[in-house]
Amino acid sequence: MRHVALAAFLALAAATAADAQTRPSTVSRPCAASQRDVQVHGAIVLGTGGYTYDRFVANRSFCQFDEGLDPAWVPSRDQQACFVGYRCKSQSRWFED
Repeated sequence: MRHVALAAFLALAAATAADAQTRPSTVSRPCAASQRDVQVHGAIVLGTGGYTYDRFVANRSFCQFDEGLDPAWVPSRDQQACFVGYRCKSQSRWFED
């Protein structure tokens, strides 16, 4: 009986973890909705089409100490290029693109 209860608990935990991984998609929402999410949460992962996604931040306080801000434009339902906030980008010479 304990094995059945443990199996049920693990299945529920796995389902909860999978639900937590869903992220809003910018392409299926108005630009203002994605902008609002970034401002309200400060930092959020948004889908940007297909299997692509990125982390967007409202300001530098959500970046690492050696990172700066890079303006982020994404496709949305009502705009081809919607300014949602910023991406954190390394400022170190060793990690430049």
